[in-house]
Amino acid sequence: MPSNNDSPIDQSDRKKKGAKDRKASAEDLYSLKSCRSSMTYDNTLIDEIQARIGYNVLMKLFECGRGGEKTLTSVVQASEITTLLDCLKLVFLAQPSCIEIDGPINICGDTHGQFSDVLRLFDKSGYPHRANYLFLGDYVDRGRHGLENILMLFCYKLIFPNHFFLLRGNHECPSINKVYGFYEECSKRYEKGGIKVWEEFQDTFSTMPLTAIVGQRILCMHGGISPRLNTLDKLRLFQRPNYQPAHDQIEIDILWSDPSNTAKGWSPNQRGVSYTFSPDALKKILNPLSIDLVVRAHQVVQDGYEFFAQRRLVTVFSAPFYCGQFDNAAAVMSISENLVCSFQILRPKKYFPKRRIQLSST
Repeated sequence: MPSNNDSPIDQSDRKKKGAKDRKASAEDLYSLKSCRSSMTYDNTLIDEIQARIGYNVLMKLFECGRGGEKTLTSVVQASEITTLLDCLKLVFLAQPSCIEIDGPINICGDTHGQFSDVLRLFDKSGYPHRANYLFLGDYVDRGRHGLENILMLFCYKLIFPNHFFLLRGNHECPSINKVYGFYEECSKRYEKGGIKVWEEFQDTFSTMPLTAIVGQRILCMHGGISPRLNTLDKLRLFQRPNYQPAHDQIEIDILWSDPSNTAKGWSPNQRGVSYTFSPDALKKILNPLSIDLVVRAHQVVQDGYEFFAQRRLVTVFSAPFYCGQFDNAAAVMSISENLVCSFQILRPKKYFPKRRIQLSST
């Protein structure tokens, strides 16, 4: 299946700036306070150790770059991935199941193995040593470089644990990524050790948070809301690790549900999992929770973002030219300290200016 994963940036100056920023992102990390985590695990201080592990793998990934001569398997050994993932499990479990943060922060939707396009997003919106990020899941499957993509994001999580956040998507579940590409990618690229690599990823995915709240008013997740969501404490009390969420758990709705203008209240989802929900159903859930806006991913949208229910929900999708079949843009949603939202739009060949909205205070 054709893909633009390895297509170079058209503007040479952007490419040079991106390469410089990628180098700075890694080489400058030890001079940044955000790299010095105060988290402890089992009475052991994990700061420089986790950052160094992330740094080492990240520098090797940048050697691959956008279709570079070096391949991932020639520079990153399976044992290094296992060590990286062991650290990630500790980091994820040390943080809440529902991440509660303030702006400014950039929010990205599905990236699905489009490693080169994520580099382009960073070129445009700022690398993680300069900006805070929240990703909404679906890092693997579909695209050709799921390993590079998820490893880069995991490295940044180790380096900037309190400024770079990753939520779990439905493709970070074994029943899905065993079928839609990631299992095959791991087993083929790492041959005999590939299945073990895939299994280690599943254990790590099971520890990831599912939701985030920005500025106490913006609720973020991969899929959507649930008819069982009547208090935010339910999100805060999600148990982890959760290897494969069951169909009767609220977690499955957070990963799978979809908004629908044709649904009447709550309707069975055509995906065969969870529900679709109407604008009225959304408002009935959000109003008692004092939530102004839901930010979610999970669906391809033409312009990279799309509003629903009079701007009470927005879908953000961050994989341009998805699967080489959709002529869609990608978007990064930026939220300022006072909850002003803007969208950076990334198309396969052209860049477009920001579009701004102001969230209602009600």
